[in-house]
Amino acid sequence: MNTGFLTRSAAVAAVFAVGACSSVPRGGYFEDDGPQARPPIDVMQVPDAVPRDEPLSGNGNKPYTVFGVHYTPLAQARGYRERGVASWYGRKFHGRRTSSGEPYDMYAMTAAHRTLPLPSYVRVRNLQNGRSVVVRVNDRGPFLHNRLIDLSYTAAARLGVLGTGTALVEIESVTPGAPAATVASTQGVQVIGTASAAALDAAPPRLSVQVGAFSRYENATNLRDRLQRAGFAPIYINNPSAGTVGDGAAIYRVRIGPLATVEQGDRMVSDVARYGIADALLVVD
Repeated sequence: MNTGFLTRSAAVAAVFAVGACSSVPRGGYFEDDGPQARPPIDVMQVPDAVPRDEPLSGNGNKPYTVFGVHYTPLAQARGYRERGVASWYGRKFHGRRTSSGEPYDMYAMTAAHRTLPLPSYVRVRNLQNGRSVVVRVNDRGPFLHNRLIDLSYTAAARLGVLGTGTALVEIESVTPGAPAATVASTQGVQVIGTASAAALDAAPPRLSVQVGAFSRYENATNLRDRLQRAGFAPIYINNPSAGTVGDGAAIYRVRIGPLATVEQGDRMVSDVARYGIADALLVVD
């Protein structure tokens, strides 16, 4: 596992003015983690990663623990799809060893994920501007701030993430040679999924903080009422049809939101942690 991820937070902490080089998109980032003064390539012209059959890496695919949380990597990526918050990492880690054993290249179309197999391929779609890219997952992380995926500098530039440091995204497994009936084809690459792009575009993303999940509705309303009395708002209990446990029983998820920005979500997670809810999560619907 790449120990560099244990201290990395790709949330924007400082804004560093980038020079006039046309191949360096402007944006915010840690001052020591941005692009080189003169990047060797025009990052906006770097093509998507091309999915190909690869054996699993001998490194990075075993269960591991970070910050007291245990992670078990998936045996395969097929069918994986999830929404969440993307961040990115750059020069500070350029050339360092990734969890797969390969050197990190900030100018390649790669990403880090906590449980996807190494390597695997996913399409990342920025839900806020519609841009999408295909990246090769070859590293572990991110482990801080409820982030779902850490993008390479180049992937983040192409998705328009550099300006804010984060974005609401959907990631979806991509494989070569998937059955035509179950995929939407993009640039010759087949994307595993059950919903059409049009259906995904129909509803704008909603960012919330999940503070609890219960099989009994009474427990969900008790937490909602307690948090409302403490001044947390707006709070809602999501439709149980949005997810069930293994035996088909409904799950009632208590969430605060919708929230306007990732930064607001981060602050809310910190606020509810001080109130005693340490496992709150940023979620994107």
